Amino acid sequence: MEDLDRRLVGLLLADGRMSYTDLGKATGLSTSAVHQRVRRLEERGVVTGYTAQVSPEALGLPLTALISVTPFDPSAPDDVPDRLRHISEIEDCHSVAGVESYILKVRVQTPGTLEDLLARIRTAANVSTRTTVVLSTPWEGRSASAAPRDDA
Repeated sequence: MEDLDRRLVGLLLADGRMSYTDLGKATGLSTSAVHQRVRRLEERGVVTGYTAQVSPEALGLPLTALISVTPFDPSAPDDVPDRLRHISEIEDCHSVAGVESYILKVRVQTPGTLEDLLARIRTAANVSTRTTVVLSTPWEGRSASAAPRDDA
């Protein structure tokens, strides 16, 4: 990817609502050139969408937990993500190497609702779970391109 495209992606990560005009001012490109480059980035799957970031606490979801999932039967088909897709409290599902097969990030209202959610996950996917409750989040949602680079 060209440096100019990386710069556009970085600007969009910082402010996904930035106008093509403002992106052009920041990069020295014309508005139409920015529009074409962003459209190409979308078509290539580099930019996959635009979202709003919201406060989980403001939505009544102050408790975040990471749930490690291990199937009871390792020889069974690996369909855990499909079995859990309907559970709205699951924000992220990561396939991982190690003892566990998946790590789920969930947000819920209370420890009691977390307990209920764990029972639903175990039943839906026929898995055992190991749960870590998040105490605080100094930062999250940082994109790989926004992270400090060793070669910089």
